[in-house]
Amino acid sequence: MAFELPDLPYAHDALGSYMSAETLEFHHDKHHLAYVTNGNNLLKDSGLADKDIVEIVKSSHGNNAGLFNNAAQHYNHLHFWKMMKPNGGGNMPSNLEKKIIEDLGSIEKFKADFINAGMTQFGSGWCWLSVNNGKLEVSKTANGENPLINGASPILGCDVWEHSYYIDYRNARPKYLEAWFDNLVNWEYVTELMEDAI
Repeated sequence: MAFELPDLPYAHDALGSYMSAETLEFHHDKHHLAYVTNGNNLLKDSGLADKDIVEIVKSSHGNNAGLFNNAAQHYNHLHFWKMMKPNGGGNMPSNLEKKIIEDLGSIEKFKADFINAGMTQFGSGWCWLSVNNGKLEVSKTANGENPLINGASPILGCDVWEHSYYIDYRNARPKYLEAWFDNLVNWEYVTELMEDAI
């Protein structure tokens, strides 16, 4: 299945000062497009062209580095855009809140652990909330890697590559992570992914 760049689910300027139109124009229109273009070129002779994106990510990991890097980043960004919304953050659906408290201790602890994962990811990468064997867990990955390669299902991911925040926050990654968590997360979408994964 050929990769396609999706439209953003909101206008470029819809996320306000938390993620500027300029950031989204570079991040979505240029960076994500590059993963799609390069991924499609590498997919042609990979023997995986008829597979879905999840299977391509899993099968290329450790076997085809170029394809994996672009396919994984395409997968990550397909969800990243939907994991955000204008006027996001705030209260989460009760079933997600209950599951977080059950598995991770409290909402406050989850937030602290998630932001710490993003802050302590050296260089480029992601921080994640995933479902693994029915339980929620917080993790971080380098570059384009994601929890799929460890058998888990990602339900929330924050991109900590510099192109995700440098225009708006310069080198203040902690400030970006706090603002992202508190003001942009689409908890309804996260809940949908959780329900599909459990």
